[in-house]
Amino acid sequence: MTQLDPRALRSAFGSFMTGVTVITSRDPSGKPVGFTANSFSSVSLDPPLLLVCPGKFLSSYEAFAQCSHFAVNILAEGQEEVSNTFAGYKGDRFAKVPHRFDLHDMPLIEGALAQFSCTTNQSIPMGDHAILIGEVKDFTHNDGLGLGYAGGKYFSLGLERAALAPAAGEVVYGAIIEQDAHILLEETDTGFRPPQITSQSRGNLRDDLHKALQTQGVTAEVEAAYSVFDDTKTRTHYAYFLATAASISAECPLVKVPTRSLPSLRYTHPSIRQMMTRYEIESRTRSFTLYLGNTEAGDVHSLQTRT
Repeated sequence: MTQLDPRALRSAFGSFMTGVTVITSRDPSGKPVGFTANSFSSVSLDPPLLLVCPGKFLSSYEAFAQCSHFAVNILAEGQEEVSNTFAGYKGDRFAKVPHRFDLHDMPLIEGALAQFSCTTNQSIPMGDHAILIGEVKDFTHNDGLGLGYAGGKYFSLGLERAALAPAAGEVVYGAIIEQDAHILLEETDTGFRPPQITSQSRGNLRDDLHKALQTQGVTAEVEAAYSVFDDTKTRTHYAYFLATAASISAECPLVKVPTRSLPSLRYTHPSIRQMMTRYEIESRTRSFTLYLGNTEAGDVHSLQTRT
């Protein structure tokens, strides 16, 4: 029998885009328990069934494998911190996350896109997980978009659509490329800027950026959108993405600048200065945000924490 590489298999499984849920219940003592999961699926409408798969590595595994009731909370975009709390925080998770209780006294996460209150139909040990099948007794469903997950990273359909929405005039999109506490920048006559492309159409921004960077000698993974804004005076739309350099050729013309030096540089555009200063501040905690707006004002939205 062929021995599969567990890490490679996990990576392959992770290429399937899913939503993010928090599964909640109570342990035998009545203490609320919960964990983050993307192993969730609807099973049947008649009767109304769903399933989740708690892993045996969970400290709360026995509580879920033996529970009589549980709840599924489908997280909305912007709830990355809720997901992170239930994925790894070792203290009282429920003290950090607003919640209420359902008809079975199971915790429901406030702000979730949908919530399902279930009685346990079956709990089946299977490999290193259990298949927990629940019969839905009550549910809520709110307007909005769910928080997505693929390849070990969060993504937000709403925020990505904002980055890709049609806009009049030119489109400038670029990448803030990180490697070893340094950022790769273009140096021009008027100052520094991230490497970027100017276009009249959107196309596939990440693929186009990846190819353009390769022509400059940089192989990089283009990640989440970081700053998307309009310059109403020039009718130019800007979209900058986070990126991580895998390799840089000796002929690469980009300048490698220490991250801590970013606020002191001269840039080609005031909004780029603000963006790079924000990046330097956020890089200290590795908690990054997405700016959506124009050159005068906008809003910031939570992104995933980068390692």
